[in-house]
Amino acid sequence: MSRIRIRRRHAMDHEHALRVADELAREMTAHYDFEWHWEGERLKLRRTGLRGEVGVYPNEIGVDLELGMMLRPLKGRIEQEMVRELEAILERHS
Repeated sequence: MSRIRIRRRHAMDHEHALRVADELAREMTAHYDFEWHWEGERLKLRRTGLRGEVGVYPNEIGVDLELGMMLRPLKGRIEQEMVRELEAILERHS
């Protein structure tokens, strides 16, 4: 498996940060057809060839993904799009 790990700091209250993670999942679902659901403070993502989560922490939002063999060639593109979406969402909410 190939891994993507993204961390971005934030200064939002916890509820606001949860909404940002939710918005990120919705945006990325439009691109990659994820299935997602909340498990406590973690938003679990899944689709064929990909699984992972978005974690909401007091000062940070983290994205951790594992890509299967078929998506490995797209790792750079997926990571760039996740970073771009997360940063755009954080900018809108700052």
